[in-house]
Amino acid sequence: MIIAFIVIAIVFDVSEKIDDLITNQAPMKEILLDYYLNFTFFLGNLLSSILVFLTVILVTSGMAQKSEIVAILSSGVSYRRMLLPYFVAAGVLVIFSLIISHSILPRANEVRLSFEEKYIYSSFRITEENLHREIEPGVIAYFQSITASKNVGYKFSIEHWDENRQLRKKLIASKATYFPEEDKWEIINVQVRNIAADGKERISRFNRIDTTINLKISDFGQRLEVAAALGDRELNEYIEQEKLKGSDQVVFLLIEKYSRTSNAFAIFILTLIGVAISSRKSRGGTGLHMAAGVLIGFIYIFAMKLSSVSATNAGVPPIVAVWIPNTIFLLVGIYLYRKAPK
Repeated sequence: MIIAFIVIAIVFDVSEKIDDLITNQAPMKEILLDYYLNFTFFLGNLLSSILVFLTVILVTSGMAQKSEIVAILSSGVSYRRMLLPYFVAAGVLVIFSLIISHSILPRANEVRLSFEEKYIYSSFRITEENLHREIEPGVIAYFQSITASKNVGYKFSIEHWDENRQLRKKLIASKATYFPEEDKWEIINVQVRNIAADGKERISRFNRIDTTINLKISDFGQRLEVAAALGDRELNEYIEQEKLKGSDQVVFLLIEKYSRTSNAFAIFILTLIGVAISSRKSRGGTGLHMAAGVLIGFIYIFAMKLSSVSATNAGVPPIVAVWIPNTIFLLVGIYLYRKAPK
């Protein structure tokens, strides 16, 4: 089941990216080993719970149509005992999924995303305006707009605030350019305001300043997928850094953190639902059970997306939003389990 879905996904992905791969002259070895091998890990783990769900339906429905479920229950085996092998297998798959999500997949994503940045998404844009970041306690950097491809920001300022929340220094410039090779900034048309404790100001002006600042263009925006390439420790550190900067990406990072666990445990829940809806012999046969399974799968994916939106736009705590679909479907699974013929 996993192989079938991955092959289909690769065909669509190739058709979408073939022009970029040819234009940027991506080597075939890197395409196969760096991108599509790691793309397989990414997609397989992403769809693991849904694919396990469909596989459970396919196997259980086949048993039901041959009256094997009836024979098992008629022999005195309880419905709960019949579920035990399913959950033993699901437990093994959950362990594999957790290992992959927390250890293997971040490294695979690092290679895959590096390939994408080199050959597919070579240019990155920061479309937001009026960007603020706290680069260290009491020091606030601001850009009105940024052209990430040129490492240039416009209407730049840095404010220094003391522990009493009083502004002590402010640098204002028309443009600031970052040179990553030298890790320095070139600031043009600079005005520096120094404010003393008694409120007196001293203003200095410079045509150009070359300086080092604990700041990079990437601090104001980068692909959210970067979080998927970080291990657990690196991701936690990155989240803390973004919190100190006041970044609006923190919610997305927390969703990535909690999803690594919740997606794996969804295998247990969907296994329960899969057995419950497909263990009843029906006139529609396996096809009817598969259709119901696909419908439930789409609803589950929709619920996951909806919960993510609720976290990013409605202020729902990310850990709550991530586990809402699992909680709802667990209740559905318990209801279907109770209604299943025993």
